Amino acid sequence: MKIAFLGHGNVGGALAHRMQQIGRDVTVGAGDLQSDSVKKLLARSPALKVALPADAVSRAEIVVLATPFQANIEVLTPLKTALAGKILIDCTNPVGPGLSHGLSSKQSGTEMIQQLLPATRVVKAFSIYGFENFEDSSFPGYGVKPVMMFCGNDQTAKAAVSELLKQLGWEPLDVGGVEQALHLEHMTLLWVRMVRMGGHSPRTVWAVLSR
Repeated sequence: MKIAFLGHGNVGGALAHRMQQIGRDVTVGAGDLQSDSVKKLLARSPALKVALPADAVSRAEIVVLATPFQANIEVLTPLKTALAGKILIDCTNPVGPGLSHGLSSKQSGTEMIQQLLPATRVVKAFSIYGFENFEDSSFPGYGVKPVMMFCGNDQTAKAAVSELLKQLGWEPLDVGGVEQALHLEHMTLLWVRMVRMGGHSPRTVWAVLSR
């Protein structure tokens, strides 16, 4: 499976490194192939490939969007044709002043992306925790795997994302269509308030128990 990344900061860098570790063919899209951030990423993960964003996307089956939310339109618009038919995993979250929802809870960021890219199969995932848990999803001794909730409208795309989540050590939980992304974005804000402001461990995750 060939995977491209748009965004290689804390979240994108951690996920790219982890996916390469489990044997995925990972290419990071970057506007400046010699930037300090690219050099830092390659120093940590020398097996990663780096290419211009359009080239990285054109080669990929799955594209992971891990840019700052406010950059999404600028990053995605020139790639609209290249992204047609692809699976796009949206890891981004709109955050406003005072850790409010950046779109005033009127629409999710994922729905905005799906409207911008109607021919792309958008799935929201890797959004409800901080990057620390994407570097290492293992929680030994608990008897359950941490849950990763995801949503989107395309069942085939969600099946592919679910399988990738399993390979990365998560318990995948499909919570429904793209309209559920707003609730996942509020879960992100809850996690950020708990951890970044409230002093809880960044290795705080949730699990799902069913019977």
